Amino acid sequence: MGRYATRMDRTDWWRGLPPDQLERLTRVWIPVGSPGWAGPAKDHWRRVLDERFTRDGWRFAHIVRGAIVPTSVAILEYEASYRRYLRDRPALVQFLTTTCGNVYDYEVANVHDDAYDQPHTEMNHYQDISVRTVIAELVDDGSWPDVTDTPAEIVPMIDLATGASHDVPRARGFRGDHLLGIRDPLSPGYMLNPAVVPVHDPALITTLPGRIDWYHAEGCGHLSVEAFWQTSKVVEVRLDRFLELGDARAEPLAGL
Repeated sequence: MGRYATRMDRTDWWRGLPPDQLERLTRVWIPVGSPGWAGPAKDHWRRVLDERFTRDGWRFAHIVRGAIVPTSVAILEYEASYRRYLRDRPALVQFLTTTCGNVYDYEVANVHDDAYDQPHTEMNHYQDISVRTVIAELVDDGSWPDVTDTPAEIVPMIDLATGASHDVPRARGFRGDHLLGIRDPLSPGYMLNPAVVPVHDPALITTLPGRIDWYHAEGCGHLSVEAFWQTSKVVEVRLDRFLELGDARAEPLAGL
């Protein structure tokens, strides 16, 4: 019979509704799936979802403590995990602020991004921004003698991974002369990788038993901030755009 054999034969039941009731459906958003890690497929995902639901008919969201919240709200939990992790490790803070002048994720150009919203990047990079944010907070905290204010300037820095010199901005509170990459286990800054940093609140921890991704095999596994971020992520769709898929509603994220 199949999983959907008992559904109504008509998938367009909603088209006969009065206009005022149809309008209400445009104001209802529902989660239609948990896509996981996009990585370099970021632009491909957006093209597929734009074509399927139209640009204003879908959005990323996260399930945080049982509530569906915007990415801009969920990212505060991500940042809070780095805040706790760094505050619990003064020796690491000392290393960062005395040895390093800035941090990046997958390419040096990441140092120029200060916002978590990154429509222009090949891949999203949050960990380096969180680290810069927390260190800047420690400058203002006043109780961290190894973290002092630094001038906003472009200076040459040596990449600890490659030995190459780059003229880049000095991050606030970082007074060293080196760039620190935060990426895979071979990168100098792996101790700041989001698979290594635990999520700060156990209420955020969840699992998707059928999914095994790179962050499950590294660091804290499903207890990491990366696991929180990827397993809590959902695609939300306007209900009218979802209904317009017809039979394709059974697999709304196909092709991602």
